[in-house]
Amino acid sequence: MGNDPLEYKYVAYIDEAGDPGVKKVKPIDKPGSSEWLMVSAVVMAAHREAEVDGWGADLLTAMDSRQMREVHFAKLSPYRKLLACKHVARLPVRCFVVASNKQNMKGWRNPFAEKIPSDNWFYCWMTRLLLERVTHWVEQRSLREYGSVQKVKLVFSERGGLSYEQLNAYYQWLRYKGENQKLALGNIVYETIDMRLLEVHNHSGHEGLKLPDIVASAFFKAADIHDTRGCDPQFALALRNRMARWPDTTSGQFAGYGVKLMPSLGRLVTRTDPQQLTVFRDYGYPRQWWRDGGPQAVFSAAE
Repeated sequence: MGNDPLEYKYVAYIDEAGDPGVKKVKPIDKPGSSEWLMVSAVVMAAHREAEVDGWGADLLTAMDSRQMREVHFAKLSPYRKLLACKHVARLPVRCFVVASNKQNMKGWRNPFAEKIPSDNWFYCWMTRLLLERVTHWVEQRSLREYGSVQKVKLVFSERGGLSYEQLNAYYQWLRYKGENQKLALGNIVYETIDMRLLEVHNHSGHEGLKLPDIVASAFFKAADIHDTRGCDPQFALALRNRMARWPDTTSGQFAGYGVKLMPSLGRLVTRTDPQQLTVFRDYGYPRQWWRDGGPQAVFSAAE
C-alpha cells in the first residue's frame, strides 16, 4: 500500500457560492453577475470518508424536517443555516474559503488562461489559490502524522458546467506552461495531488459536497448585499472552530490562510458597504500576520 501511487490519506471536497462571471458585475452593472465568488474546501482524513453520509443524515435529523431530503444552504431559514454551520463546526475537518469581490475583475481577461479548453478560467484561477492553501496544509499535516508527504483526493462540484477535463487541463497548464498573466506560477504542493485522484460530481445527492456548500454559502451570506437581502456574518463566524489557521494551532491566524480575501481589505473599503467587510475583520483582517518563515514564502502575492 505504501508504494501505491493512488493511495491517499486526505480528501478535499470543493464547492462555491456566487458565480464566476466577470463581464458584468454587481453593483457596477444591473443586471450583473454576483459581486462575490466564494470557493471553499473542506478537508478531512481519508479514513473518515465513509462517515460523511452519516454526517449528512445527522444534520437532517437535527433539522427535524420530514420534507427535507437535501440541505441547500441558500434555501434554509436563518435558524437552520446557523444549525448547519454549527454542525460543520463540530466535525473533524478543516475548512478553507477564498473570497473574491469581483468588482476589480469586471471585464478583465486572462489571455494565457483562455488558451486552455475551459469556459471557467476565473473559477479555475480561484481554485488555484484555494489549492495553494489546501495542499500546503496537507503537506504539513502529513509530515507531522506520517513523516512523509501524502496525497489528497480532490472532489469538485460540477455546478456551472465544470468538467474533469477542464480542471485537468488547467492544472496541467499551471504546472508546465510557466507564468499566469496576473500571478507568478503557483505554489501548489504538487506532491500532494494526482489528477487520477481528481473527481467531479453532481452536487445533488453527494453528502461530501454539502459541506463546502455550507461553508462557501455562509461566507457569501456574510458579505453579500445584492442577492441574499443583506449581510449576516453569524453563520460564517459559527464555523470559526474549523476554519484553517496557520500555524495549525489554536493561536494560528485565519487571515490569508483559512480565509483568503481578494483584493486586499484596504482596496475594498471604498468599494463596498462597511457591513460587507465585518466578517473579514472578525477573521483577522487587516492584521499584518505574516511571520518570518511563514506562508508568505508559500503563497502567491494575490492582492
